[in-house]
Amino acid sequence: MKLGFEETQSSYTSGSQNARAWTEAWVKAWAYCPHCGSATMSQFPNNSPVADFLCKSCKEEFELKSQKGKFGPTVSDGAYKTKCERLAASNNPNLLLMNYDRRSLAVVNLFIVPKHFFVPEIIQERKPLAATARRAGWIGSNILLSKVPESGKIHIVQNGVIRPKELVLEEWRKTLFLRSKSLEARGWLLDVLKCVESLGKREFTLEEAYAFDRHLGELYPGNQNVRPKIRQQLQYLRDRGFIEFVSRGSYRLKS
Repeated sequence: MKLGFEETQSSYTSGSQNARAWTEAWVKAWAYCPHCGSATMSQFPNNSPVADFLCKSCKEEFELKSQKGKFGPTVSDGAYKTKCERLAASNNPNLLLMNYDRRSLAVVNLFIVPKHFFVPEIIQERKPLAATARRAGWIGSNILLSKVPESGKIHIVQNGVIRPKELVLEEWRKTLFLRSKSLEARGWLLDVLKCVESLGKREFTLEEAYAFDRHLGELYPGNQNVRPKIRQQLQYLRDRGFIEFVSRGSYRLKS
């Protein structure tokens, strides 16, 4: 894998258009599919509704977002209605996030948020465009990266260093069980995992997890047994290798 862009093929006067051409050409030339490991990534036609790339081998779809600086807590995305409709679809795209260095024309970070980490809670509706705008009334969306657990951000390139492909594929496979879950069941697991990550330490107690009962109760108002549900999710996350049991009422996040 080569981290530099091929600049010579760009012919746009706009810097953002040139950057898009560079980054898309790089993905097509050097990226591989984290689902099957294949390097056969083909590009969808421009202005496709959601996705940008398709793995020819396993048919996984990918949406690419790229920028110079690191991504913050939110990422602007396409039409809100389209994004929500695709959440439960088999061809909902995985999200590729790239940041690059404008001077050296090279990839600095590239990570992927697998589609099975997408739940309604991380899709934010934006305000409609003003009546004076070219697309008046159009409603876009934001992806709330701050609500995605760390295990849902799988780095391929990190701080200019290419991570071993075997490690990337292993991290991807570890999360695939989420695809068999309903959106609500997936949401519970991811919300509980995000809560314990927010404690900021590897080891935590059941009582510390219970402290999020009000927050989780607000997210799932139909559930009247929040604490048993938290305990159930911790047991499931333990069985799936995301956390480990230390002693009675004590757990540890796996790195």
